[in-house]
Amino acid sequence: MATLVHSDTDGTHDRHSGHHRESFISRYIFSTDHKMIAKQFLVTSITMAFVALLLSILFRIQLGWPDREFPILELFLGKWAEGGRINPDFYLALITIHGTIMVFFVLTAGLSGTFANLLIPLQVGARDMASPFMNMLSYWFFFASCVVLMSSLFIETGPASAGWTVYPPLSAVPGAIPGSGLGMTLWLASVILFVTSSVLGSINYISTVLNLRTRGMDFWKMPLTVWGLFLTAVLGLLTFPVLVAGLVLLIFDRSFGTSFYLSDLVIQGKILPNEGGNPILWEHLFWFLGHPEVYIAILPAFGIVSEVMSVHSRKPIFGYHAMVYSLMGIVVLSFLVWGHHMFVSGMNPFLGGVFMVTTLIIAVPSAIKTFNYLATLWRGSIRFTPPLLFALGFVSFLISGGLTGIYLGNSTLDIGLHDTYFVVAHFHLVMGSASVFGMLAGVYHWFPKMYGRMMDEKLGYLHFWVTFVCAYFVFFPMHFMGIDGVPRRYYAFTEFPSMEHWLSVNVFISWSAIIAGFAQVAFLFNYIYSAFYGKKVGQNPWQANTLEWTTPVEHIHGNWPAELPTVYRWPYDYSKPGHHADFICQTVPFSQTMESNLPHDFDGNPEGERYQREWEAARQREGQANET
Repeated sequence: MATLVHSDTDGTHDRHSGHHRESFISRYIFSTDHKMIAKQFLVTSITMAFVALLLSILFRIQLGWPDREFPILELFLGKWAEGGRINPDFYLALITIHGTIMVFFVLTAGLSGTFANLLIPLQVGARDMASPFMNMLSYWFFFASCVVLMSSLFIETGPASAGWTVYPPLSAVPGAIPGSGLGMTLWLASVILFVTSSVLGSINYISTVLNLRTRGMDFWKMPLTVWGLFLTAVLGLLTFPVLVAGLVLLIFDRSFGTSFYLSDLVIQGKILPNEGGNPILWEHLFWFLGHPEVYIAILPAFGIVSEVMSVHSRKPIFGYHAMVYSLMGIVVLSFLVWGHHMFVSGMNPFLGGVFMVTTLIIAVPSAIKTFNYLATLWRGSIRFTPPLLFALGFVSFLISGGLTGIYLGNSTLDIGLHDTYFVVAHFHLVMGSASVFGMLAGVYHWFPKMYGRMMDEKLGYLHFWVTFVCAYFVFFPMHFMGIDGVPRRYYAFTEFPSMEHWLSVNVFISWSAIIAGFAQVAFLFNYIYSAFYGKKVGQNPWQANTLEWTTPVEHIHGNWPAELPTVYRWPYDYSKPGHHADFICQTVPFSQTMESNLPHDFDGNPEGERYQREWEAARQREGQANET
C-alpha cells in the first residue's frame, strides 16, 4: 500500500517543539495535546470504573444477604435503603447505571479514548491528531456525559431503572416506574453526549491514520495496536449513529405522544392512547449498535495484547497478516449477528437460523487470534511482567467466555438460557473481564510513556492474581446457576423456594466481588503513587521497536523535537538471528542490519533486496579469499 508522507516542510516542528509557554488551564484542562487528552480519558474512566465497582458491591450485598439489614446503607443511601435494605426500585437502578458506566464509559471510552489518543499519533509518526481541537471537544463531551449520568443518582425519583439496554415500555413511558421519569431523561441525554464524543473521536482517529502517517509507514508496517484502534473507530462511526436514531424515536415517544415503540398499554389501570408501535423495533436499533459495541470494547484490547505479548516474550507476533485480516473479519461480521440477542423475541425461525450461522462464524477470526497469541508465546524469552500477566489473563477470559458463547449463539439452546445468569457469566467474562484485563495490560505497559516512571511491580503482581482469581470465582459459578434456570436481575432469591439452594453460592460470589474490589484499591494507590514517586525510567524501558519509544521522556507538544522519524521495517523485529540485540527499532534502516536481514524483509522493495544480495555476495567472496 502507498505511504502517505507527513512532512515538516511547513515548519510544523517549530510550532510544536514544546518551547512555547502554556498556562495551567491550557496544558492540563483544555489541552489539545493528544497525550494529555489520553490521560484525561484514562483518569476519568478509572474514576467511573470505581463508581461502577461500588454500585456492583451494593447489589452483590443485596444478593448475598437479602434478609439482613445493614444500617450503614441507610446512612449513605437514605430513602433508597430504608431499614438498612436496598429498595427494589433502586436495585434495578444500580444494575442500570453499573452496566451503562462499564459498557460506555469504561470499556469504550477507557480503551479507545485513552489508547487511540496516546498511541495513534505516536505509533504512526504524527505530531498530533488530525484535529487537536476536535480531539479536545471529544473529551469534554465525554466528561459532560459522565456528569449528566452521575447527576441522576441525586434526584428525588432516582436514576434510570430499565436496565442498561433501556427496553420500552419502562424507558418510553415516563410514569411506568420511578426510574422512568427524570432519571431516564438524564440517561438519554448522557448517552447522546457520549455518542457525540465517540463520533468526534472516531473521525479524528480515522483521519490521522489515513493522512498523517510518517515517511515509510505504510499499512503493513503499522503496529497491531493501531490496526485495532483504527478498525474500532470505523465500527463506532458506522454504528453509534444508529443508536442515536433509536434514542430520538424514544424521546419522541416519551415527550411528543408518538408510538414508535408503544402500543396497547395499561399503566396503573389507565389505558394509554398509544397504538401501532412495536418495542421490537427498539431491540433491532439498539442491538445493531449493541453487538458491535462488544467488539468496539474488545478490538482495542486485541491490539494492545498483541503488542504486549510480542514485546514481553521477545518474539515477532505470529501471523501478522492473519491477525490484521481477522480484525477486519470481525468488523464485517459484527454487523450481521445482532439478532442473536433476540432469539426469544418471536423472530422468524429462518432468520434466527441465519443469525445463528453468522454468530458461529464470527468465532473463527477470534479463534485465529487466540492461536496466534499462543504461537507467539511458544518458546519465547518470556518476561513475566505485570503487563504480560494481564495480557495472559485476557486470553484466558477470551477462551473461557468465548466457549460459552457457542451455546448462546445456538438459537435452540438460547431459548432455555436467555435472561439467566448464564448470559451474565458469558458477557462478563468475554467482554467485561477480557476487555478490562486488556486495558490494564495497556496501562501497565505504557505507564512509563505517560509519566516517565514505572509502576510498582510487586503491587502489579498482587493486583493481577487477586483480580484474576476473584473474577473466575465471581462469574464461573454463574454458569451453573443459569443452567438451573436462575433468572438475572432478580432482587432476592429467598422469595422462590426453587432458588434458595443458590443462596450460599451468592454469598461466595459476593465475598469474591468484595475482595476483588479491594484489589482495585491497590491498583489505584499504585497508579497515583507511581505517577509522582515511581522509579524513573529511560526512553525505552521495555526495549520495544515501535515509534512511541523514540520520543523524549519529557513530553513536548509535537512528540519529536526535530524532524519526524522515517520507518523502514515492520514493528515486530524481535530476537532476529544475527543481530547483536534482541530488538530492532522501526527507524533502523536495513543497511545497518545486513547480517540479520531476511528475504521477506524486502517485500515490495526491490532496491533493498538488490543491496542485500550484493552485500551477501561480497561477504561470500571475502570468506573465500580468507580461506585461500
